[in-house]
Amino acid sequence: MKPLTITSRLEVYESIDEIPDSVKVLMEKAAEVRDNAYAPYSEFKVGAALLLDNDEVVVGSNQENASYPSGLCAERTAVYYAGARYPEADILKIAITARSLKRQILSPVPPCGACRQALVEYEVKQDRPIEIYFMGESGKVVKAYSIGDLLPLVFDSSWL
Repeated sequence: MKPLTITSRLEVYESIDEIPDSVKVLMEKAAEVRDNAYAPYSEFKVGAALLLDNDEVVVGSNQENASYPSGLCAERTAVYYAGARYPEADILKIAITARSLKRQILSPVPPCGACRQALVEYEVKQDRPIEIYFMGESGKVVKAYSIGDLLPLVFDSSWL
């Protein structure tokens, strides 16, 4: 047996005030759209904002459904819209913020596994990493340099 060590490169900022101004604007857009989330069942609202290489900003919020598997997370809502509206554009950055109507969320909330897989698809497609910034409703912000930092040993089209 040979051990395998996997490492991730992340940065942790103590508050939104420490992140670059361009990302702060992106996170503010994510917070705005977060409040438009349709989350009557979980009462957990998420907003995402993408910066594309054509300088467009695309946003998305989670959209729930009484038939739970029919809902969609904020990150995938934004990524799929970007893919449909700007199919030739690369995604440079994504900012994600979450808040609960039940309790205060101060810890950074990363994308779920399904969203990580969707982001991997776009990183592989564009052959370029996507910077990911995520936070709760306030408090610390985490930066990942690539979805590979959050989803090592990715499953992509090379396996098919």
